[in-house]
Amino acid sequence: MKDGKDQFDNLDKHTQWGIDFLERYAKFVKERLDIEQNYAKQLRNLVKKYCPKRSKDEEPRFTSCLSFYAVLNELNDYAGQREVVAEEMAHKVYGELMRYSQDLKAERKHHLQEGRKAQQYLDHCWKQMDNSKRKFERECKEAEKSQITYDRLDNDINATKSEVEKAKSQFYLRTHMADESKNEYAAQLQNFNAEQWKHFNNAIPHIFKNLQDMDERRTVKLGETYRSFAEAERRVIPIVSKCLEGMVSAAKAVDERRDSGIVVESFKSGFDPPGDFPFEDFSQNLSRTGSDGTISSTPKGDRERDGAPGPRSDPKHPMSRTKNKLWLFGKKPKAPSLEDFSHLPPEQRRKRLQQRIDELSKELQKEMDQRDALNKMKDVYEKNPQMGDPSSLQPKISETICNMEKLRSEIHKNETWLSEVEGKQSSRGDRRHSADNHHHTPQGRESPEGSYTDDTSQEHHTPHHRSGPPQPGNPNPDPHEFDDEFDDDDPLPVIGHCKALYSFDGQNEGTLVMAEDEVLYIIEEDKGDGWTRARKQSGEEGYVPTSYVEITMEKNSKGAVTYI
Repeated sequence: MKDGKDQFDNLDKHTQWGIDFLERYAKFVKERLDIEQNYAKQLRNLVKKYCPKRSKDEEPRFTSCLSFYAVLNELNDYAGQREVVAEEMAHKVYGELMRYSQDLKAERKHHLQEGRKAQQYLDHCWKQMDNSKRKFERECKEAEKSQITYDRLDNDINATKSEVEKAKSQFYLRTHMADESKNEYAAQLQNFNAEQWKHFNNAIPHIFKNLQDMDERRTVKLGETYRSFAEAERRVIPIVSKCLEGMVSAAKAVDERRDSGIVVESFKSGFDPPGDFPFEDFSQNLSRTGSDGTISSTPKGDRERDGAPGPRSDPKHPMSRTKNKLWLFGKKPKAPSLEDFSHLPPEQRRKRLQQRIDELSKELQKEMDQRDALNKMKDVYEKNPQMGDPSSLQPKISETICNMEKLRSEIHKNETWLSEVEGKQSSRGDRRHSADNHHHTPQGRESPEGSYTDDTSQEHHTPHHRSGPPQPGNPNPDPHEFDDEFDDDDPLPVIGHCKALYSFDGQNEGTLVMAEDEVLYIIEEDKGDGWTRARKQSGEEGYVPTSYVEITMEKNSKGAVTYI
């Protein structure tokens, strides 16, 4: 009986250890899936940190950048697969283990309660048998005492008859009680033996068998969850492999020649390289001997040996302007952004204008589609008045038509600028070649462009709205000065702005027509001849009388600087 109780206690401890081990494994899975979730979260944050935050139009087009973004996308997909692993482990492993653990605890508790009840019933039967045995023992001892008393009085001649009869009746009573206790003890003993046999041959083996089955099912469940743990990882391997293959493909897509071509296309200015510096001979006034009189005033270079013409000998060629053209090797001068992008080099200006025209065309198409849709809706309302009021759509239609006209005007304006740029680029070589033929002009009065006129009345213009100052006399500049200014088609940066105090007709070549109160950009200051070089909003350039405008110069401006 004690052995059976010890075995029951052993099974109690073992089944409790089995449940503890299962919950320990469940805790391990929980920590594992937490690692996966944190890993996936960190990967996604990393991808988000390094993904471009600019619009698609501003993203670099280099293959190295595009490949890096492709790697980031693949890494983001890889992070998603780590999340799938975590979800699989949480649902099919950890969740299943925790549910099964609760079922095991309830089943174990039921089996242990049954075992305790069976043991308590057997203990109860044993106590009843033991009590009946002790009572039988007591009754037998009392019967023996009453028999001794009776025998003593029966043999005593001095004892009265009543004493002997009383002892006799007591003896018979005790003997009867002993017989009844004996019968009760025998019945209790027989019952206990039967219950004990059933306890150890039926009840306890059945309970032990149930506990054994429970423990075996726990072991099988652990094996299944081990497999599910591995399957959760193995199930994502094909997609993870595709992510890695995508990264390898992105690496193969890097094209260094294409990237170099994009750089060249992006920064190509369209300007010609600067001309050669002229040789300035400071030794002309020195007396020479016969031995050194053959020294040439112009150094011989590779260009002369090849038969190419040397640089133009112009004593007033502005060296500072040529130096300023070389900003490609130094610091690029800053210029304010203009609506027509005239502050940009020709090639970049052409690209920006074309881009703006494309954007405006898309917007125009949207407005046209909207107009067509509104007209169709208006027709439907006119045919079916119950659906809506046709007049309610008229304001929106009018607004759309107005937007279309504005967009067409903008497109026309930008196309005009684009044609101007493309025309300049196509005729740049011709203009530069012909510029050398205009160095010599007849003496007389000249316009700022160097054009000759004998009629001074052509240069006098009367303001329309208020009495203006007299026209400045046209300067008589160096014949080469304005040629140098205008044979270079590179746009000059804005150094200030001015407001027209009076209107000016600008009939002479090189002058600029302006209306009263019109705002112009200053691109070259007055050099003392009474003329200021300006540029209109449309990009047209020319000279205006300095006394006709109110000038505001930009800070830190040091004169005109040409771009390259």
